[in-house]
Parts: sequence; C-alpha cells; structure tokens
Amino acid sequence: MAKRTIVWTRTADIQFVGILEYWVKRNKSNRFSKKLLKLVTERTLQISEKPFIYKATDFKDVRVASLKNFSTCYKASEEQIIDTAFWDNRQNPKKLLEIVKNEK
Repeated sequence: MAKRTIVWTRTADIQFVGILEYWVKRNKSNRFSKKLLKLVTERTLQISEKPFIYKATDFKDVRVASLKNFSTCYKASEEQIIDTAFWDNRQNPKKLLEIVKNEK
C-alpha cells in the first residue's frame, strides 16, 4: 500500500507550533523542540504507512497516536492522513474534547 499524503489542519498546526515555541522559551534552547519535531515526523510517516495500528476513539474515524507526553489525533482515508489535533497530555483533557468535537 502506498503512503498517504499528510495534511495538518490549521488547529493541529497551531497547537504543534505553540508547543514547540513553549519549550524553546521554557528551556531557552531549541534542543527539545528539535527532538520533538523529529519524533513527530517519524510517527507521522509511520501513520501514513499503517494508519490503523493506533487506537480508535469514540469519534467517527478519529484515531489517536501517543508520542510520550504528547498525542496526535488523526483521520485516515485511502489518499491522506488528516492530523486534526496535537496535544500535550498534561493539559486538561476536556479542552481536547472540545477541539476534536469542533474539528470537521
């Protein structure tokens, strides 16, 4: 099976960039953010090859992949993977629930 195209929603992109910026500011270094970027890139490529290996959620067609303290929510089709949310698991899960409900 061919790899699917990876598409990040605006919401997921804003969340991911916000988390990267937070860690740069907190650590006064971009070292952790670079490691996180590499981890996310590797996991996203893995999802594009085998999208159904990660846990399904209660939301229609939404799956979640864990990356240490972070999670990415995505939808898979034959042609693409749509990343709908990127989440720091140490945050309030009710906030993520609202984001996933509103993401189309």
